Amino acid sequence: MKGLPFEDLDFAKVDHHRELRQGFPEVIYGEGKTPQQICSIASAILSRSGKVLITRASEEDYREVQSVHHNANYDNSSKIITILSETDNSPGVPGLLVACAGTSDLPVAIEASITAEMMGCDVNRIFDVGVAGIHRLFDKMDDLHNAKVIVAVAGMEGALASVIGGLVDVPIIAVPTSVGYGASFGGVAALLAMLNSCAPGVGVVNIDNGFGAGYLAANIVLSSIPK
Repeated sequence: MKGLPFEDLDFAKVDHHRELRQGFPEVIYGEGKTPQQICSIASAILSRSGKVLITRASEEDYREVQSVHHNANYDNSSKIITILSETDNSPGVPGLLVACAGTSDLPVAIEASITAEMMGCDVNRIFDVGVAGIHRLFDKMDDLHNAKVIVAVAGMEGALASVIGGLVDVPIIAVPTSVGYGASFGGVAALLAMLNSCAPGVGVVNIDNGFGAGYLAANIVLSSIPK
């Protein structure tokens, strides 16, 4: 504990205690950082941990990281870089479901999914099940009822979280996205709709914050495991 407070890289102070305190290493937010800075932070984290998660990363960031860490992977849709120093063949913990309303919401939904998977969850993904064709959601009722926690991702009017909230008895983490026409105000309309949901058990994260939703959902699922 005493030897792992943080590592000073001048431009960043890498929190090596994060994994000891919270169970998962510090996550790198890529926007605003240079590829070289991202790569240096990733290397520092990997020196003490077996995994790295980098969100909102560009292809240029990935090329820099991959040149040093050849086992790095990049998801172009969610713009996430993942690095695992060792292959983990242990099965993920089931119970987490990520649902998104439309294909345009996929980047945020995949960000949530990958985050939770990196934390050790087996994520069930059901995509393009928005209320404009609600029969698509009803076709997945077994999946909804088998979940321990659900992440509901939607833009436009953000109705998906409320609909799911009226169908299940588990926590729902609603994620408004910036998808929508002019009066959606970049996701504010969906955010307000989710905050004003009359369905019980719905909590809301910030606009486009798939990472935050995936992290919270994974913590809920993992905390249910007997220690």
